[in-house]
Amino acid sequence: MKIKRIFVDCHVFDGNFQGTTTYLKGLYIELIKDKNYRIFFGASNIDIVKNIFGTHENVTFIKYKAKNKFYRLLFDIPAIIKANKIDYAHFQYVVPPIKNCKHIVTIHDVLFLDFPQYFPLLYRIKNKFLFKRSAKCSDIVLSVSEYSKMQIQKHFEIKTVTVTPNAIDPVYFETYDKENCKEQVAKKFKATNYFLYVSRWEPRKNHHRLLKVFVEKEYYKNHTLVFIGDKAIENKEYNDYYDSLSPSIKVTIFSFHKLNFRDLLLLVRGADLSIYPSIAEGFGIPPLESLAANVPTICSNTTAMADFQFFDDCLFDPLDLEDLKDKIEIGLKDTKIVQKKEAMSVKFSWKQAAEQFKKAIS
Repeated sequence: MKIKRIFVDCHVFDGNFQGTTTYLKGLYIELIKDKNYRIFFGASNIDIVKNIFGTHENVTFIKYKAKNKFYRLLFDIPAIIKANKIDYAHFQYVVPPIKNCKHIVTIHDVLFLDFPQYFPLLYRIKNKFLFKRSAKCSDIVLSVSEYSKMQIQKHFEIKTVTVTPNAIDPVYFETYDKENCKEQVAKKFKATNYFLYVSRWEPRKNHHRLLKVFVEKEYYKNHTLVFIGDKAIENKEYNDYYDSLSPSIKVTIFSFHKLNFRDLLLLVRGADLSIYPSIAEGFGIPPLESLAANVPTICSNTTAMADFQFFDDCLFDPLDLEDLKDKIEIGLKDTKIVQKKEAMSVKFSWKQAAEQFKKAIS
């Protein structure tokens, strides 16, 4: 087999960790093991990328000349592709206008077309044009779930989309001392006996309904509520409801932004219950990560998350407050975490994702 030279645009590692960074990390750590692939990683902060992927004979790291995205797409990447005789260049969502090798694009979701009410008009117009053009111009189109695959085919009239599903970072499966983690969290973050929601802030993420259930069910008397995630799109409904609360309730609600990975992992491990009430997702990694860490987890049953059937009695309708209340009670008493975790591990792995990637290239 001829060695295939693949360039990977890793500019997403220059910012905060999110779904795309988890995806690229998991997929390429697995692909690097196959010496039939020579991988070239491009980023502005090469040190971060080197730290993630490590040193290998078949890996080269290339530093971008500029951080400006337009310069990167118009000049930097085409020059890198030409200089290194790249066979395939892999991008997330948007490919460059200049094409001097075969393009691979991963479109993680098109939720802005499925749920336009949750996204600004300009965002929808711009990304519909860019994502559709990228899908049409690429030789291989990938996505991360069957749900996203079907929606991409529907909206962009693309016949072939390969699913390379997300999986979980192995660190979440490592053993740890639960009580020690809870003590560390209490000391560093002041949160005790807490419910956890990990997600960036957007209206579709449904933070406001979780907050309402937390308050109306009076969980604040025995628990605290922890939100982890950066601000993306303002959620006015959450803000208005939060502002109406008394100071005695507000002190039981914590919101953390721009955490490093070590603190994020600590907060996941120390949680009494992980809750993922998002209304719409292209995949939804956080509930799988908390389940992998043996944390009782309840999860929304909509869009791509409808495929998480291993959550069984801990799936709920994110628009139904009563259902959410019921599932919180079930989650707190869950005795089937080990079985659910095993079923999840069978369904999602980076090895499977890498195999699907190789088939798409072949």
